[in-house]
Parts: sequence; C-alpha cells; structure tokens
Amino acid sequence: MTDESASGPGVVSTVSEWWTDNSARDGFFLTLKRFVATLWEFARDSTPSRRRRRYGDVEYDWDYRVDTTSATVGWRDRLLGMFRSPYQPTDPALFHEMLASLMQASPKIDIREFTFIDIGSGKGRVLLMAADYPFQRILGIELLPELHRVAKENLAKYKCDSQQCFAIDCIQGDASEFIFAAEPTVVYLFNPLPESLLAKMISNLERSLRQHPRPMFVLYHNPLLESVLMRSAAFIKRTSTNQYSTFEVEAGLDIDASEGGLDHKRDSPAHRDNRS
Repeated sequence: MTDESASGPGVVSTVSEWWTDNSARDGFFLTLKRFVATLWEFARDSTPSRRRRRYGDVEYDWDYRVDTTSATVGWRDRLLGMFRSPYQPTDPALFHEMLASLMQASPKIDIREFTFIDIGSGKGRVLLMAADYPFQRILGIELLPELHRVAKENLAKYKCDSQQCFAIDCIQGDASEFIFAAEPTVVYLFNPLPESLLAKMISNLERSLRQHPRPMFVLYHNPLLESVLMRSAAFIKRTSTNQYSTFEVEAGLDIDASEGGLDHKRDSPAHRDNRS
C-alpha cells in the first residue's frame, strides 16, 4: 500500500488523475464538459432536499443499529467519490438475491471454504450482510479513511441472530494494489474503481491465479465496467441480469506459471456462448 492510500487520496491528486485518464481517452473538450457536469452534480447533491433523499437507504441501519447510509457521508468523501466511485450502500434484498444466484449457478460451491472480499467496502454494510453466510472469513478493502473508520465501528457493534461468520475485518488501502491471498475467494464489486484501476486489480487477480490456481467467483453489482472482466483471460460470465453479473474462473483454463500468463481456448463453443 502507498503512503497516500494510508492517509486517503487528496482531492487535487484525485481530480488530476481523473483528468489525465479521461482526456487521454476522450480529448480535452469532452473531458472539460464532463468535469463541469460532475461539479454541477456535486453541487446539486449537496442541497438539503437531495440529502433528505439519500436517507431513503436508512432502513437497514434502523434494523441493526449501525451507520451505513450514504446520507451521512461528508462533503470531501462525496467529492472524491464523484471522481472515483460514489459511496452507495447495497440493497439487502438484492445482495441476498446475488448470493442465491451464485450458489445456484455453481451448485458445487461450498462457501464454508471461501473468503468473501468486498472491494470498496465503504461503511461495511455488505460485510455485515455477508456474515449471514458461513464464509470462512470476510474482508473489506476501503480507500477513504473516514468510511473505513465508520465500518470498523459498525463491525464492532453489529449483532444479529442470523450471523454465521464471525471472522470479519476490513482494511484501509488501495484495492488496485491489494495482494490476494491464495485461497478460494468470492470477490464483490459495486463499481468501486475507475476503469484503469479496475483493470489493474483484475491484472493482480490474474497474476495471483497464475501463481496459485484456485476457485474464484466475482459478483458484480451494477456492472458498468463489465467489459474489463470480459476482456480478462481468467474469468467467464455465468449469469447476468440488468442489476448484476456473476463471473468465475473458467473451467479447463490453462494457467501457465510462466510470464506468458493465462491462456485458454478462446474459440471453443463454450467460451463463445458464455461471452455473448
């Protein structure tokens, strides 16, 4: 982890990185237009009426006496989110639907052998909901220090009769630099990273799979950057709805430990069907 990730990203460095990435891809004028629109949306989102609307996600907090709502996120973290990934907690019903979809698509999966990792864990709501399942352990990774602090508090005071996993933790750092442990893993994404950093994280996953072949699944909520996973040689899409997609390491994938990386038969009928 970098020093910046330990103390959180700066606004100037975040905007500069965003500008560089966007202008390289889309040119100066389109980037400028998008920059102005982003600031305008941030200003609108800061009005009292918009803040009251954000309290619409507070029902989960009332039920479990925690703080996972987006309404209490400070202006600095909201501004950083506009240029990286806005904080938005996952709807509980949809989360449980995604887990059910994963287990139905892969009936042989025994989640007691899997670690659950939430990339961009925010205030920790997904970590708490994942505890309803008997994962081996649960881990969150969050870049912003204030969200991470609140998540730690939520984990400490959470109590629920349906909890099945008690090995829960979260760390503060840059998920694009995270080193994945050599263990079966379910990775959860809710658009936590801009495209370039998501691609870097997926590259790290591929490297980890080369070194330590193992089962791995990805649950992608609101998959706006699904193309990054679709380009990966490691993962294949198993299920898809208008709200989420599930991916797993492709069966029969040839994992070469050499620098050549991951390889598989891209022209096989099974691969074409699942990538369509």
